[in-house]
Order: sequence, then C-alpha cells, then structure tokens
Amino acid sequence: MPELPEVETVRQGLAPAMEGAVITRAAVNRPDLRWPFPDRMAERLTGARVNALRRRSKYILADLDTGETLLVHLGMSGRMTVSGDPLGRFVHEHPQAQKHDHVVLDMDNGARITFNDPRRFGAMDLLETSTAEQHKLLSVLGPEPLGNDFHEDHLTAAFKGRNTPVKSALLDQGIIAGLGNIYVCETLFRAGISPKRKAGQIAAPRVAALVPIIRTVLKDAIRAGGSSLKDFRQANGELGYFQHAFDVYGREGEPCRREGCGGTIARITQSGRSSFYCGKCQR
Repeated sequence: MPELPEVETVRQGLAPAMEGAVITRAAVNRPDLRWPFPDRMAERLTGARVNALRRRSKYILADLDTGETLLVHLGMSGRMTVSGDPLGRFVHEHPQAQKHDHVVLDMDNGARITFNDPRRFGAMDLLETSTAEQHKLLSVLGPEPLGNDFHEDHLTAAFKGRNTPVKSALLDQGIIAGLGNIYVCETLFRAGISPKRKAGQIAAPRVAALVPIIRTVLKDAIRAGGSSLKDFRQANGELGYFQHAFDVYGREGEPCRREGCGGTIARITQSGRSSFYCGKCQR
C-alpha cells in the first residue's frame, strides 16, 4: 500500500493540472470502491474549482470552491494519472478508457485526471471542508512527520512506558501519520535500532534522534519519486526509484551496507508484516 512519499509524489504530480482548474465533467463509472461513493458525487464535483490540493497522512485532499473537499485514498492498487496537461508535463493524448477507470475528471485546462483501481481497495469521499479534520479517517491521525507538530518531545512522550516493539509504535498512525512498513524499516536501520526493541526501553536521546532520521528518509524517498513496489506509479505513469536505495527492505540474506558491519540482512514477521533489519548493527 502506498506510504507517505508515494502519496506526496502523486499529489505533486496532480497539483499543476488540478489546482485553480474547474472540473468541467466528472464521470463516476461504478457505485463504490472500498465503500460506496457519496450521493450524487459526479454532480457535486462537476463545475467545482479546485482551490488547493493537499495531503494528510496517506490521503489526498482536494479543497473545492463549493465548500467541500474530495478525499482520495489510493488503496493497494489505485493510481491517479494525468493526460492532456496543457503545461506540457505529461502525455498530451488522452489514453483509451481502461476497464478499471472508475472515476474520471476532465478539467477546464484540458487535463484529464483518471483514477484507476483494479483491486478496488481505494476510496473517495466528499467532506465539508470546514470540518474535514473531524472526519473519522482524519480525526484519529497523529502529527505529520514533516510538519512542525512532529518533534522530539512528542515522540519521547509517545514512547514513554510503551511496551510494544518500536516497529509497531512507529506504525501507529495515532503517533505519526503516514509512516508505513517500508520507511519504518529504513528509519530503524539508519538509527541503528532493532525493530524488536520495546519502544519504552529506548533511551530518550535515541528516541529524539529518530525525528530527523524519519524526516530525512521520507524526503529522500519523495525526491526519488517514491518506491515502485507492485502497482505504484507516479501521476505521470512513471515508476519511483527510491527502491534502488533501500538499505534493508526486501534485502533478506544480502550483506549489510553499513560500512564495517559485515552483518547480513534478516527478515522476521511482526504483527503480520515483514521486518527487515541487520541483527549485528541494529540493537
């Protein structure tokens, strides 16, 4: 499932084609994805101007001049692609409609935004912009790891007394919004912390040091265009490239890349998810 860098990469790709543009035609080609689409979704989107395109955790939020916000979650295989962008950043020809093109937005600048989702684990909803943060999906989220509300004091307090593995704590969306399995593995490697360590047993200075490491890992991934694992694509259809820089994720049995370590990357299962780490240099 796409994590924060993948979603942010898609948002950045969509923004030039959507922000400030009017949705001249919205086509909703099925009644639901993970859950039913909101009533009269196509009608409510048609004619609306996109004032801003932002991201909250793993959700893309399009604020409309109608006072509503379109919430988009990509799910496991969802893709939002742009064609016909007049800025010349994407392919000018609109492609032929595909079987799983569930929502299509034609913009007044000539761009077309297509949401394609073969597995239909994605989701869309329309919220009142003024109360969007109270939506059941958004109200439970912790601070954005790249925002000012995420800092050393917050993480230290969140870990204090916690008896769960640090891997599980970092995946808790109520502690940090948007982190997923891949980038938690990469973060813990850079920090030299084993994913099996109990969060509450890590010394405060080491917990505090996680904050800049998390930010660096995410920024590196965003600059590289996210990771192209399985179905992920950027808004222009291209693959991401950060997977070529993974230090541990997916590298079971390969040598550790930390200079002078000499260890081997191992894989264990924690809460049904694979954790990749070096047992020699991560303690």
